[in-house]
Amino acid sequence: MIKVAVVEDNDTIREGLKILIDGTEGYSCVAAHSQCETMIKNINKLKPDVLLMDIGLPGMSGIEGIKQIKGLLPDLTILVLTIYEENDLIFEALCAGASGYLVKKTPPSKLLEAIQDAYQGGAPMSSNIARKVIDLFLKKNQSAPENDSSILTPREKEILSSLVEGNSFKAIADSLFISIETVRFHFRNIYKKLHVHSQSAAVAKAIKEKLI
Repeated sequence: MIKVAVVEDNDTIREGLKILIDGTEGYSCVAAHSQCETMIKNINKLKPDVLLMDIGLPGMSGIEGIKQIKGLLPDLTILVLTIYEENDLIFEALCAGASGYLVKKTPPSKLLEAIQDAYQGGAPMSSNIARKVIDLFLKKNQSAPENDSSILTPREKEILSSLVEGNSFKAIADSLFISIETVRFHFRNIYKKLHVHSQSAAVAKAIKEKLI
């Protein structure tokens, strides 16, 4: 059972997401709040597997909410679900700790697939967002130590390449004939070497710095 929490200020959309999630076998909506502040107060009790987060919210913004929630639960998987497709917002959300970025016009079946993919270790994005992300990170002027690429082992580069291609942890493990725990072990090492703290940040740096 995948436990999902929702932060969405539009009552109709929030209720629709709750009905969709609760009405699908293998999924459960453990909370649906209209603002970040309420979710933050309850997040430690709820301990969802995946959090769907809007960006344009009353009070605290979704991006600030992502930062604060990741501070409380660093391993929580957060998916942005929003109408916004601006490059700066995409970049800020991923750097804040979001694992994926979806637009609200995503069909219900695709949204459920994205939740499952994220739960399994993937970094789902709407196709147009993925194109923007690749273009965005190629253009960002962020410096990195010149030896970042050389300190990654061939296996780490292989695993990171597979994540960039959109594969989940399970898919990576299956394709390389290793366990999911081994994949997670390699990613912990990748995070340390690249000085990042999330899959999305690792993907961003890998694309920007042409490490793979």
